[in-house]
Amino acid sequence: MTSTDVRKDAEDSGPSGYAAARLRLLTEGARSGPPRRAALAGLTDDWLAGLFTAGAGELRGVSLVAVGGYGRGELSPRSDLDLLLLHDGADPAAVAALADRLWYPVWDLGLALDHSVRTPAEARRTAAEDLKVQLGLLDARHLAGDLGLTAGLRTAILADWRNQAPKRLPELQELCAERAERQGELQYLLEPDLKEARGGLRDATALRAVAASWLADAPREGLDDARRRLLDVRDALHLATGRATDRLSLQEQDQVAAELGLLDADTLLRQVYEAARVISYASDVTWREVGRVLRSRSVRPRLRAMLGGGKPVAERSPLAEGVVEQDGEVVLARAARPDRDPVLPLRAAAAAAQAGLPLSLHAVRRLAGTVRPLPTPWPAEAREQLVTLLGSGRPTVEVWEALEAEGLISRLLPDWERVRCRPQRNAVHVWTVDRHLIETAVRASEFTRRVSRPDLLLVAALLHDIGKGWPGDHSVAGEIIARDVAARIGFDRADTAVLSTLVRHHLLLVETATRRDLDDPATLRLVADAVGTQSTLELLHALTEADALATGPAAWSSWRGSLVADLVRRVAAVLAGDVPEEPEPAAATAEQERLALEAAATGGPVLALRAQTEPPGEEPSGEPEPLGVELLIAVPDQPGVLPAVAGVLAMHRLTVRTAELRALDLPDGVDGSVLLLAWRVAAEYGSLPQAARLRADLVRALDGSLDIAGRLAERDAAYPRRRGVVAPPPRVTVHPAASRLATVIEVRAQDAPGLLFRIGRALEDAAVRVRSAHVSTLGANAVDAFYVTGPEGAPLPGGEATSVARKLEEMLRG
Repeated sequence: MTSTDVRKDAEDSGPSGYAAARLRLLTEGARSGPPRRAALAGLTDDWLAGLFTAGAGELRGVSLVAVGGYGRGELSPRSDLDLLLLHDGADPAAVAALADRLWYPVWDLGLALDHSVRTPAEARRTAAEDLKVQLGLLDARHLAGDLGLTAGLRTAILADWRNQAPKRLPELQELCAERAERQGELQYLLEPDLKEARGGLRDATALRAVAASWLADAPREGLDDARRRLLDVRDALHLATGRATDRLSLQEQDQVAAELGLLDADTLLRQVYEAARVISYASDVTWREVGRVLRSRSVRPRLRAMLGGGKPVAERSPLAEGVVEQDGEVVLARAARPDRDPVLPLRAAAAAAQAGLPLSLHAVRRLAGTVRPLPTPWPAEAREQLVTLLGSGRPTVEVWEALEAEGLISRLLPDWERVRCRPQRNAVHVWTVDRHLIETAVRASEFTRRVSRPDLLLVAALLHDIGKGWPGDHSVAGEIIARDVAARIGFDRADTAVLSTLVRHHLLLVETATRRDLDDPATLRLVADAVGTQSTLELLHALTEADALATGPAAWSSWRGSLVADLVRRVAAVLAGDVPEEPEPAAATAEQERLALEAAATGGPVLALRAQTEPPGEEPSGEPEPLGVELLIAVPDQPGVLPAVAGVLAMHRLTVRTAELRALDLPDGVDGSVLLLAWRVAAEYGSLPQAARLRADLVRALDGSLDIAGRLAERDAAYPRRRGVVAPPPRVTVHPAASRLATVIEVRAQDAPGLLFRIGRALEDAAVRVRSAHVSTLGANAVDAFYVTGPEGAPLPGGEATSVARKLEEMLRG
């Protein structure tokens, strides 16, 4: 069906004809994108013009005007109709009657309507008072009635906007900044608002307004295409949900991707992020230019007076060879020859980051258009300039984004293309892969005084997740890529080996520290064998912290930092030749003996809570920071202790960080045996429960009168289920080489209240004993390692260990 056919149906049948034609237009599979938006706007124009003509009769001095998105002809399936009924004030009653004849048919069809009735003077006055109204009127488009009235208003509004630009543009910039603070950055959000987030459609509209002021203009290249892509996604979102929404929620992304003919939701998000990045960068450049022009206008009259009316010349200060500062930006020197100086892009970027200044758009585009490629391997200066850029701290981000916007990063590092704008569907990560790598370099720049080779630390930070653009284990893929990149940019064989080791094992320290028994010599030997040298261990320690800090607030804490530091200290001793001996069971402390004797005497559990803190001086404030609470429990040896304790702690909303269980030898003359549980816990929120309440519930759990499973199920059912990404199934694996003293069973699952209780009950049913548990939670993912033995205290035979792991996995999946 052609646009002419659709419009004819609408004209022939009135509102019902318009509704039917609109429905056919929106369900045509062959038409989408700008043609469909234009056709929908044209169809709506004709319908509204018909309503206006029928209702206006002989009325003169009235016109119907589309404003805002409708004025731009950007009608998505569920967009509001932004309409202004403009009149000359001669017959207010007739105008009011006409308004009713226009608005009610729109409402009757269930269409959202944003309407107003004003004279030109009222419209200008309202625009002067309300910036959003003025922005909408900048896109005013005549629909029906008195064309001269509409043209006059449009001319006046544009003139007002240009005359008031020095005042209104700073207001608009502040409005954009407030919205960005409230909504976040579109290019990094897993559930972005396509309109309101920074880099979204609102910002694209703001750039049009800046251009209309004639004060400054946005970089045009790629901007229209970015707007079109976001509008296409919004169209598909409206059709998929049937609602007027701009929030691209997780549960809708696959359907929206299918509507657009894309492979999957990740491909969709990547396209959205790329479009948002173009708009964000254009916004940065444009607002910087607005500020420069406004500053120039305020200073120029005074300078002219001082110089006798001559034109002032912008001062240029040299920063590096071929690079100067001018008017608050880094530009190329007049004598610079990008076609003969392949290191110039990195030299300019490093100089800009070191000076904390932005690279000018003109300079970056000139470099992108004329610079020669670097030879392989890179000359030493190029490698040094890259390291300087990465080590410049926070200014590195803006400079890197400028290079990336013009494609220079992918030309310098071709492997970057696979991680560019790549989403990370993990609540722990707050950035896309590429931005996370730059954030890690920024964090690593704070630790360059801690290591002997800061250059290797910074380059490893840049490359540590580069393998996420490839299938399989990203650390394994990243090792291969890092080796290739390191050789290409000019590192020698020894340095290349260190960089590939750092990338391959960038998760080793934090995973080992939080999931393995650090008293077990096998743990320390595995880490020592992987890192090889003291200097590599030193680099890996700094990289681990930088990576975690750049991931998000959930990825690092004083507790994790203390565990990693303890592991590094122990591994350093092994690398220095201090061979660890098999640990002897630690002698019970006086407090532990007291608790054990009391438990034996009473026949029930006894417990004590004690806060643990970081030693003073470790934190920037110099004050000790709580690391959690040590919970000591002594209980007569009996079945079900682990699940009972874990269940009671879950009921009281206590998170378990580490858990150790062992039998204590009682003094002669004391009957029975006692289990000692030394656990570190933390409250999910609020204060810790009283020890007496914990003990009372533990007594009931052990004698079977407290239905822990039922209580946890009730609490879980009381919280509404949120639709979202389906969690991957649990996975249970055996690590036979991780310890000589016990079998290590690792559980990876979706974190949930009572998970440790369920695991403990399953291990209890399998008739194995848990020596210790190392619990680690990152966002919604739990990774727990259990050191288990048979009833006699020996590691499980291979077949039995595999059977236990399989049954545990089946239980968790069920």
